[in-house]
Amino acid sequence: MKYAFISEKKVAFPVAVLCRVLAVSTSGYYASIIRPVSRHTRRDEELLKRVKASHHTSKRRYGSPRVHADLKASGAKVGRKRVARLMQENSLVAVTRRRFRETTDSKHDFPIAPNLLERDFTAIKPNASWVTDISVPQQAA
Repeated sequence: MKYAFISEKKVAFPVAVLCRVLAVSTSGYYASIIRPVSRHTRRDEELLKRVKASHHTSKRRYGSPRVHADLKASGAKVGRKRVARLMQENSLVAVTRRRFRETTDSKHDFPIAPNLLERDFTAIKPNASWVTDISVPQQAA
């Protein structure tokens, strides 16, 4: 992580200064440039493609337990925590279902206000009748 930061900022600051500030050796930074990507990192990149595919196939509804089960069913040898880490690092989050909330109780014993306008909204004089709409607008999903 520090080496990636140094690579990003070396245009604006000298590498030696960045290494000193981040408490890493300059030789370590230069060695990291020519060092090949580790097998674990390469495996993570391959696995991430499968995790993303499983997650998107489920319409982003699957979290790490279900994605892990999906990968295991397809023959991948991978741990649950590794799948969870990859999903967390790449901001792959399951879309949660909203709870059903009952908002209207039409079967009550309370008196119902009379409909004085009978759907005739023409005004005879100012302030003779006031109307409003108390329905909740639908939100886009």
